[in-house]
Amino acid sequence: MFLMDSTIQTASALIIDGNANSRSLMSAQLRDLGIGTVRQTPRVKDARVMLEHQTFDIVLCDYHFDASDTSGQDLLDELRREGLLPYSTVFVMVTSEATYAKVAEAAEAALDAYLIKPYTSANLAERLASARQRKRILKDIFEAIENQDFETAANLCLARFEAKDKYWLYAARIGAELLLRLKRYADARVLYEAIIAAKTVPWARLGVARTEVAAGNLQAARRTLENLTGDLPDYADSHDLMGHVQMEHGDLAQALKTYQTAATLTPGCLLRLQRCGSLGFYAGQRAEALKMLERAMSQGLRSKLFDMLSLVLIGLMRFDAKDTKGFKYAHDSLAAALERAPGSVRLQRFDLVFRGLAFLLERRVGQALVVAREFTGHADSGNFDLEAASLLTALWIRLCSQEVELEEMMPILRSLGVRHCATKASTEILVAMSEAHQGSAEQFRDCHQQIFNAAETAMRHSLRGSAKVAVELLIQQGEVTRNAKLIDMAGLVLKRHADKIDSAAVLAGQIDALHSRYVKPMGGSPGKPRAAGGVALRAPEAAVAG
Repeated sequence: MFLMDSTIQTASALIIDGNANSRSLMSAQLRDLGIGTVRQTPRVKDARVMLEHQTFDIVLCDYHFDASDTSGQDLLDELRREGLLPYSTVFVMVTSEATYAKVAEAAEAALDAYLIKPYTSANLAERLASARQRKRILKDIFEAIENQDFETAANLCLARFEAKDKYWLYAARIGAELLLRLKRYADARVLYEAIIAAKTVPWARLGVARTEVAAGNLQAARRTLENLTGDLPDYADSHDLMGHVQMEHGDLAQALKTYQTAATLTPGCLLRLQRCGSLGFYAGQRAEALKMLERAMSQGLRSKLFDMLSLVLIGLMRFDAKDTKGFKYAHDSLAAALERAPGSVRLQRFDLVFRGLAFLLERRVGQALVVAREFTGHADSGNFDLEAASLLTALWIRLCSQEVELEEMMPILRSLGVRHCATKASTEILVAMSEAHQGSAEQFRDCHQQIFNAAETAMRHSLRGSAKVAVELLIQQGEVTRNAKLIDMAGLVLKRHADKIDSAAVLAGQIDALHSRYVKPMGGSPGKPRAAGGVALRAPEAAVAG
């Protein structure tokens, strides 16, 4: 028996391969190398769940699975993207000559090693030993990440890159991700461009686009992505980011086409299926949306990568089709999730939507109205995000469709609009949720214009030398509307002109209070970027994904 390192006997391994003979051979090889615990599974679906709930030191995964649209690369991408693989896990892809090019390209990004069939035990030992050595050499970087000391981790990566020490390219990519997280966009871009100069790789070019998006330079990002997708049309991550840019411009239809391209390139990717399905719902392509979301539900309902928002959208579509059986199945699935996480406010709100719709299906309009009012009571809370606002809108609109006169609905939707119509994308989502109710759609667009006018008025004051007036106006409007755009803008104007404002500290305190209460990221929202092309580095509370 050959021992690769002193800790190999305590290591655990997972083999993912559809062929029983291959699994048996791999298992024997790993045991011969001294690995103490070896588990096996023939299906990607089961492997995903196992990897979500248990940490393995080594994973050997076949690239191609005959009975599934999901490849080993799809599985790795999703786990890395969601930060579900700890840094210590060595992930080895096993492939044939036919798929070598794709796997070799992936190895540039997030793979630890790959093997081409047929291979020998010596080949396997060499790959594993090299990958485990890299984990040990970069241990200080990953320990800093585990401790959430991202500044130290980024500086360690930069030092290794600049010295061209061993594994400098891998460290450079990690460093760029950390710099993005730290909002050091210019430094991240310099690092990505240095990597491109050293060795042109798709993820580095995508990294440049990500820094441009993070810095708010969407036009530059669009040009970078157009060049990248032109050169590499099969690079799915670049389509993900382009779809996000198109979403930010409020172009839901074009964003959907772009996301569909990414989903077609990776048909087994649970995240992309859900993204396309949810965006298809908002873009009005309900039949295709239902097909994709139900496919995602059948593939990954038990997975941590499954977003329960998909169930709510399925429930809305089944309700509209008066499909009580399909509606109940989605509702029961959500109820089971709520039983597992009874303290989740997000799932509680999803349940309110289902309960309201269930009453409507039973023609118990009065009870449905009580539920809608209960849900509306959540709207004043700081964590009531765009997702919740869109679902509350959907519930009120369906109540209104029951030929009930609801004078309270329009003021409620206006309150949602002035708070959440901060961008073209968020406005178009709420407009989509208003369905065919013309008055609601027009009101949401009026809300967006109201926020734009308030921002424009404040900027005029600032340009005329009245920065304090601009900040006070933005704070006042931020308090009234709770709109994140206005609150953020108040902070930016104050930061730029603080030395000219005598009460800057007092104003900063007011802005911080508003920001901490109302400026929240949108949970589970369509088009929300999941660090396309990024390396997700697992930290105790969050993945480092840029």
